[in-house]
Amino acid sequence: MSDNLVKQPILWTHALTKQVSTGDEQLTILQDVNLQVNAGEAVAIIGASGSGKSTLLGLLAGLDLPTSGKVHLDNIDIFTLDEDSRATLRSKILGFVFQSFQLLPALTALENVMLPLELTAVSNAEATARRLLDRVGLAMRLYHYPKQLSGGEQQRVAIARAFATDPKLLLADEPTGNLDSATGIQIIELMFELNREHGTTLVLVTHDEALSRRCSRQIRLANGQLVQ
Repeated sequence: MSDNLVKQPILWTHALTKQVSTGDEQLTILQDVNLQVNAGEAVAIIGASGSGKSTLLGLLAGLDLPTSGKVHLDNIDIFTLDEDSRATLRSKILGFVFQSFQLLPALTALENVMLPLELTAVSNAEATARRLLDRVGLAMRLYHYPKQLSGGEQQRVAIARAFATDPKLLLADEPTGNLDSATGIQIIELMFELNREHGTTLVLVTHDEALSRRCSRQIRLANGQLVQ
């Protein structure tokens, strides 16, 4: 891949602001956030609890609406789209890994990974899901339900699901937050390995400084503003 292609921004924001009303007061969660993420980068968004990290991630994905400002994702101004169009865009280019795994309890591991593929009408959904579950070390857990899996195993399913559609951009929100330290290290190693294999751009929200240093760049939020 040429340097010109690598340096193309896949994601950028302009004056992104989020405010919410609390009684008679207006609470500013994010204020005038300007950032750019280039294709192929691994970027950590770091900051203390309550600094606005998860709110920012939700806005970058178009899961929440800003009070003002813009988010451009893959050259598309996402807030000019309606909710259904944003959902379609997410299904095509985004993968998600959450702290709480967000697996559907009534579906097996295999079915959870197949779901985003079936929603985008991929013809070989089961074969792709099987391959990814094997890649994350869960070939023997295909037909287990989330409640039958450990926290680390559930997060491995979630990672397989996130990479199932071969997304251009992976958004991860405190992916090791509900795991013990040893399991968390294994999960992070796995996520970065898959990220390299797929050439995916990564935006990772974390309060873990050691984890953030695994990324090529760190962006710090404090009181809803970028400080570096």
